[in-house]
This record gives sequence, structure tokens and C-alpha cells, in this order.
Amino acid sequence: MTHARPAHQPARRAARPRRAAPLATLGVALAVSGAAPAAAQRAPAPASSREPYPGLDAYVSAALATWKVPGLALALVRHDSVIYARGYGVRALGRPEPVDARTIFGIGSSSKAFTAAAVAMLVDDKKVSLDAPAATYLPTFQLFDPVASREITVRDLLSHRSGLARGELVWYGSGYDRDEILRHVRYLQPSWTFRSQFGYQNIMYVAAGQVAAHAAGASWDEFVATRIFAPLGMTSSSTTIRGLERQPDVATPHGEVDDTVRVATRRNFDNIGPAGSINSNAVDMAQWVRLQLGGGAYGGRQLISRRMVTEMHTPQILVPLDTAAKRINPETHFSTYGLGWFVEDYRGHEVWHHGGNVDGFTALVGMLPDEQLGVVVLTNMNGSGLPMALMRRVFDAQLGAPARDWSGVMHTRTEELMARAKKARQALEARRVPNTRPSLPLPAYAGTYVDSLYGAVTVREAGGKLSLEYGPSWRGDLQHWHFDVFRTRFDTPVLAPFFVEFRPDAAAKVDAVQFEIAGVPMTFRRRPVARPRYWPTAATSPRSPRAATASPSSRIARCGWRRSTGPRRPRGSWPRAAGRGSCSGRPTARGWRSSRGGGTTRSSASSRATRPRSCGSPRRPRATARRAGRPTAAAWRSCAAPRRPRRRIRSS
Repeated sequence: MTHARPAHQPARRAARPRRAAPLATLGVALAVSGAAPAAAQRAPAPASSREPYPGLDAYVSAALATWKVPGLALALVRHDSVIYARGYGVRALGRPEPVDARTIFGIGSSSKAFTAAAVAMLVDDKKVSLDAPAATYLPTFQLFDPVASREITVRDLLSHRSGLARGELVWYGSGYDRDEILRHVRYLQPSWTFRSQFGYQNIMYVAAGQVAAHAAGASWDEFVATRIFAPLGMTSSSTTIRGLERQPDVATPHGEVDDTVRVATRRNFDNIGPAGSINSNAVDMAQWVRLQLGGGAYGGRQLISRRMVTEMHTPQILVPLDTAAKRINPETHFSTYGLGWFVEDYRGHEVWHHGGNVDGFTALVGMLPDEQLGVVVLTNMNGSGLPMALMRRVFDAQLGAPARDWSGVMHTRTEELMARAKKARQALEARRVPNTRPSLPLPAYAGTYVDSLYGAVTVREAGGKLSLEYGPSWRGDLQHWHFDVFRTRFDTPVLAPFFVEFRPDAAAKVDAVQFEIAGVPMTFRRRPVARPRYWPTAATSPRSPRAATASPSSRIARCGWRRSTGPRRPRGSWPRAAGRGSCSGRPTARGWRSSRGGGTTRSSASSRATRPRSCGSPRRPRATARRAGRPTAAAWRSCAAPRRPRRRIRSS
């Protein structure tokens, strides 16, 4: 999934040799939608079809062609009225169905504002406190830094100041559910000091959504549907792609691959829901904008207190502005992040906005609260800058500012960045060492490699070719680059091709595989082969001639040990020795059960002092058995079998 980077933030540099190419955009940026009053349970009245600003339709149509966007939906809100809502282009390339104001798009990280609103509602209900530690509501929530684990609050979760970098592969196509994602985040090492700077973080919004779910006693999806979608009449909006195939008016995702716009795969991002899984249309989203501009009131009902709406739009942390962004947009002097919204200035006016990118879709919701104006732009193109350009064009028209071709300016900047990336790829090609081959046979690279944070990747060899698999979604063929470096690409327009480097150890065995995605290097270590373990059985009697004559190294022959490659048996659950004369008894919660005596009587103090712990001894005392939880070295001495090797009795 991709996160919509604000236009003022610096673009990533091109990838270095033998590192992955930069991510097209990785994160989640989604937008929430709005609709008519729930009391009436009917769709809102159609917006005016007359364009509110002269030349707007022509400008949007021309911009679609410039940005190669197949389809777009636009909605404008002013003074609590939807003054314009219409579609442009088509739902899918090669098909005639047009986009209209009710066509459903993915809104990506614009969903974050919904999560912030859900938490705000629970604050109003006195079920959540913004400044309470997150662990108050999620007792198992833990970060790599123990201080941050203890101190991070719900407010921190919603304002991107956790000190963590993205760690996107924890959720992006991994197959982990929300609870498992939060369990893995404890292995994500911080990139900055806690609360020291802004760092966009999707996983923290998953945590915020789970806080809301635990406090409300319902899932995040249920809470958003009942407390936000229903009161606003957002009947076409949902938090999952399940069921979209039954909807008659749904846009198809697209992405640009090798300079060609193609249909992309629609992916399920339910596991990252609070950060970016909402689907909506322009009419629904216009109702969401009305709620924000109305101070939390809609249709005569106060859904969110005005105090909490103000809190959501209050700056919580500064967002750095890079030099290139200032040169393109000199009208913005500062940028901050509130709770689910970017808060910045534009031509001397306050602006609230949040964009969103999810595979094949780009969205943006922006507002000029001083003018009571809101803009919704939804597209079916991955990582497009068009929504931001259209928002600024509308803002200029509303403010009476000199018209500026924001589409042309921003597209030129995008082309420059793409040309720079292409030049970097050509430089990589020039540094490729020709006529090399892998240092090991291809089967030597195959195997499973694991990481505590990201889980497992699997390298397979078949037909003289290697492939890389990660989670249930990602698979790519490995093409040899040079030496032990390969290149691959997953089936998504979000991830650019990246390099995979295998690292042999001193024994000429591949010990690790390393690659870089979104500028973050990741190293996976080869999963060790499970060592054989042996458990006592009565398959071979220790008094048998075979046991008596067996070599000292053969525990299988001596005491009937069963070979096992599975996990160690839990303490206190050793198998019962079957019958008289077996190698030894076993510990139980109530003491030692003698394989020879067979009874359950615990030994007296005198017997413990005088009788050895052998196959014929009575039970071991309760206290000792509970303390040990497993037989001691002496307890393994059977009547006929020699001592069990010390290395076999170490605890797991």
C-alpha cells in the first residue's frame, strides 16, 4: 500500500548500486467520505452540474491527459452545501463506462482522519484519553525502546511522532492481521528519538484503531460504519474491498509500468484498515467534508464535540519543508500535522488536508476553513500528483488569486524527478559487471530466510531459475545481475524493481539475503535446520542384550530414545515409561511415578535420604519436582542403563 507524500516533502533519492530502487510510494493515504443525513437514510440531493469556477471542467480534462490518469471524481463543498460533484474519464482503460460522482475509489491514507475522528468520539464518551499511555488500552503493545513503550500516548499514535520509520513490509502483503502487526512492531528499531520529529507511520494508526476497538468493544470497522458512515448517510462507503465486486459503479486501479499505464491488481488491505482501507465516492466524501467544516455537527446533530474537532486540526508536530517544495510553492511557509490532518498555510489562509495512495488509487481531501470551502479529488491512478494540483487551482479560484497552472508546474517537477531516477538506473546499468555468474550452484541459494520484524522470505529453485516469495501476495523471478546479486520485481506498481544480494559465509554456504525497499535495508538470515531431539520411550528395554552391548554414543539403542525434529516437549509432560524395567520414570505435578513400583505414594523423608533415585525408587517429593520440572541427571540413571549425556538434558 502506498502513502501519499505531501508535495512539500523531499522526494527519495535514486537507489544506490546493489540496493533496491526506491518505492514508488509506500504507505497508506486514504480519505473519508460523506453522505446525506442518516435520519432520512437517503442519498444527498444532487449537486449543481454548473461549474462553480469558469474553465474548471476544461482544466480538469486537460490535466487528466497530462498526468495519464484514466478517471477522476471531483466534489466541492461551500458553506455546508455540495456545490459541485461530477466525474471525468473512465473507470477502466479499454472500457467505455464513465466515472461519475458516485463511482467508488480507494481513498488510502485519507482514512486516517476517520480513525482520528473515531478516537475523538470515544474521548467525548470518556472511554479514551488522548494523553493516556497506549498500553492502558493495549496491554501487550510494546516498542523496541522500553521508554517509548511506557510513554507513548494515544496522541502520539495519531500525530506521527513515535520515532519509528515506516517498516511497511510488516503489513504490506505480509498476511498478518492487525494484532500480529502490532506484535511484530516491537522489533522495529527507532530511526529518531521519541517525539523528536515527524515520521509518517502507518502501523501507529493501526494501533490507534485497535485502541478505539478495545475501548468501544467493537472492531474499528464496525465503529466507523455505525458512528460515522451511518449518521452521514455514506451508504456507498466501506472499510474493506470485500463485496465491491457486487457494486455496479466501481473504479479499477491503474499504475504506470515501463512508461505505460496498465490495470493494476486490486489488493486487500484490511490488516492496515485504520491507516488506509476505506473505499468511497465523491458524494459521500463531500458529506465528510461538511462534518469537518461544520465543527463536528451534521444534519442538526453534534456527532463530534467542537472541542475535539478543534483538537484534530491543531498542530501537534512540525513537518519539515524542503527547498524544492518551497521553490515550487512559495505560498506555503510552514507545515504541521494534527490528528489525522496536515495543517499548513496557503496564501495567508489555514489549510487542512490529507492525501492517500493505495495500489492503483490516489485521493485528496482539502479544506480552506476560513472560506468554508472543501475539495475532494479521487483518481484511479497510482501515485499521481494531480489531486494536489487541482486542490490548489480551486483554492486560487476561491481566493481570487492570480491563476497559476499548478498541473503544469507540478507535472514538470515530476518529470524532472523521473528523469533523474532514469539517469540513476542507467548509471547502475553502467556499473554492472558483465560475464559473471553466481559463486554457488543455484540450489545452494534456495531456502527460507527469516527476520524477527518482517517474518520469512522463501527462495525457490526450479528449472534452473530462482524466485523470491514473501507472504501470500508477493512473488518475483530472480534475474542474475552480477556475482551473488539478483534483481526482481513484485506484481505491483507501488514497488519498483529492487536488488537481492545473497551473502555466503566462510563455509561457502548462503547465510543471509539482503535487499532494500523504500530506502530501508532488510536482512533475512537463513532459518537453521531443526536439530534432532530424543525423547524416552519403552521401545527398547534398557535391560535388553542390545542395550547392554550398545556403544555409549547410541542413546537410541540404550534407552529407547525416540528421534524427533519437532519442538521440545513442555516441561512436566515427559512420556510415561511403559512397563517394568523401562529406562526411567517421569516427573509429574505430584511427584515421581516409579516405573517399577507403579504406585503414587510419595516418598518419606527417610526414604529420600537413604534410597537412590533409580527406576525402582518411589515418587520424588512435590517441592523438588515442581522446582525442576524435568528429570535431573541422576534421575536418568536407570537400573541397567548408563547416565544420559549432559547435553541432552538442557532445558529448552
